[in-house]
Parts: sequence; structure tokens; C-alpha cells
Amino acid sequence: MSYNNLEDIQFAKALISPPGDTLLETIESLDITQADLAARMGRPLKTINEIVNAKAAITPETAIQLERVLKIPATFWLNRESNYQMELAEIAEAEIILKQQDWLKNFPLNEMKKLGWLSFENTIVSKMKSVFSFLSVSSIEGFERVYEQKLLSANYRMDSNKGKHNNYAIAAWLRKGELQSQEIKVAPYSAVLFKENLKKIKSLAARQPYDFFSQLQLLCTEAGVKVVHTPCLPGATLHGSTRWMNDNPIIQLSNRYARNDVFWFTFFHEAGHILKHGKRSLFIEGLEYTEQAREKEQEADAVAIEYTLSLLQENEIKQNLPLSKEAIVHFATKFNTHPACIIGRFARKMPKLNMLGWKYSYFQKIEL
Repeated sequence: MSYNNLEDIQFAKALISPPGDTLLETIESLDITQADLAARMGRPLKTINEIVNAKAAITPETAIQLERVLKIPATFWLNRESNYQMELAEIAEAEIILKQQDWLKNFPLNEMKKLGWLSFENTIVSKMKSVFSFLSVSSIEGFERVYEQKLLSANYRMDSNKGKHNNYAIAAWLRKGELQSQEIKVAPYSAVLFKENLKKIKSLAARQPYDFFSQLQLLCTEAGVKVVHTPCLPGATLHGSTRWMNDNPIIQLSNRYARNDVFWFTFFHEAGHILKHGKRSLFIEGLEYTEQAREKEQEADAVAIEYTLSLLQENEIKQNLPLSKEAIVHFATKFNTHPACIIGRFARKMPKLNMLGWKYSYFQKIEL
């Protein structure tokens, strides 16, 4: 039975029948009193009376005794008790959920459903159960223990992001990344192989073929690194994230801005966290970091700069300003990088670059 409102719950409470009802009907049809049944079972009359009045449950021991006396299988009584207890629990849970329904307003439910992350009917209970299932928690308390603790361990200022970011949406985005990563089989993590494959990934970024993301994933899985792409959610417009699950790191990338230079800088930035920082930290790009974390962010930025367009390469380009489209292509080829990485680096310093007729290259939609 579905419980859509408090009226449904009150109706269910009035309708529910405990196994004691069936027991009473059975002994009355056999002309057996409760006292007689208690004597035949070797049990106190009080115990039988409590079962009849739904004050005590039918235990396996009691079910076996009922089978011997009433010739009705013990499994019948146990199933009757189990179904009754389950129905009681569902009613109680629905009642709690309806009282806590405002909690759902924290999540961008419609967007999550549109992306296929959630599946629910247009009822509070259905929505809440879908969110709990997605997050792999059984209650709001479970969410708070798991996800609030996880977000508190992240290296960013929670308070300073209020209004701009929604911690519930961030938690949902991170959870989706975890679910995606569970589908990826990887080798044991190897820092040596990861460094070697980053050189190949740099060349991949420069060429960026249509299947670049699958190639990127393959090169990373060889080194024991999981890479997933998760669309942004309202309230969680993030560039990416890095954390470890068990003994393998996860790089979670988003579609924010859908730009080649942002995508690749973020990837190499996350790679920097893996190479330089410990397994315990959760890094989320796109938020304001704490003072203690700024040094780690600068270290990860240095890695991203080296792989996309080093400072030495940037200085060489500066000696050849102003830039033309042909010059951008020339330097991109020379430095084995994507033209968008050059445009992105210089666009802030030279706004006229956007007047060349060559806008930022938008990275292609990823088909997962």
C-alpha cells in the first residue's frame, strides 16, 4: 500500500490486522479457549492473551508449538508475524517521512530525475525513498553522519559558499561519481605508471579525438586511477573532485563551461592532487578553499600548468604577441597542447583574442 498523506496512514493503522486476530479466529473455529490453548502449549495464559491482543510477537518457538496444537504450519505463523511487523514498520517510516518532507527541498530532485539519477512517483514518500536509495542511507540521520562528515573533511569553506553552492547538491554530485566509479575495473594504483601515462594524456589532450574520454579513462585505469564524468547540478556547479576509495583514486570531472581548456586544466589539477597529496583528503574544485588548503591547490595548479602550457612556454608566446590564429596553431603544435589552452591562458590578458573569429573550443558532449 502506498502512503501519500497522513490520511492514508490513519486508514492503514485502522485497517492493519495483527497475527493475533488470525489466532483468535482459528481457536474459536476449533472451539478452543485461550486458556485451553495455553495449557496445550505449556505456556502461560498471559502469553497467549498478549499475542491475541498484539502485545507480543509470535516467535519461532511459539510458531512450532502452534503447529503441533493447531496443525497449521509454523511457517504460516512466522510469515503472518513478519508481514505484520513489516507493514507496521512501513507505516511508521511513512509517518516520519511525511513529517520530514521539507528536507527534500534541499535537493534538485527534478534535475536529478531528468538525468536518470532518481526514479520516483509524485509523492513525498516515493521521493524520499528514492533519495535515500540513491545516497545509500536509510534516514536523514544516516545522511548527516555520512555526507556532512564527508563534506566537513573537504578542504573548503562551507560557510563562505552558502547561497552560491548547496551542500546537499554537492553531496548528490559526489555520490553519483562514486556510483559511476564502482562500474570501472582498474589495476592496482601505480604512481610510476600514472606519471608515464600522463605524458600520453597530454598528447591526447592536444589531439582530442572524438573518443578522447574513453581513451583518457583507459590510460588512467591502467595506472589504477578511475575517471568519471558527472554533469553539474543546480547548486553544485563544480569543475571536478579528487578522493580515494579504498586503494584507488577517483577523478570526477564535470561539464562546467564545456570548454577544452577548463576540462584539461581540471583533469591535470586533479592528477596533481593524486601525485602530491594524501589519501584522506577530499578535494572539490569550484569552491573557496581554506587557508590551509591553498598551498595544496597551488601545488595542484602547478602540475596542471606544466601539462597544459608551462610558464616557460607561456613566456615564449609572450615574445610573439600579438597572436594570430596561425600563431596559436603553431605554438599549440610546438608545445603539444590544445589551442584552447593557449587561448584560455591569454584571453584574460588579451581580451581581443576573442575577436579573432576563433572562440573557445567547446569540448564535445561525452557519451557515457
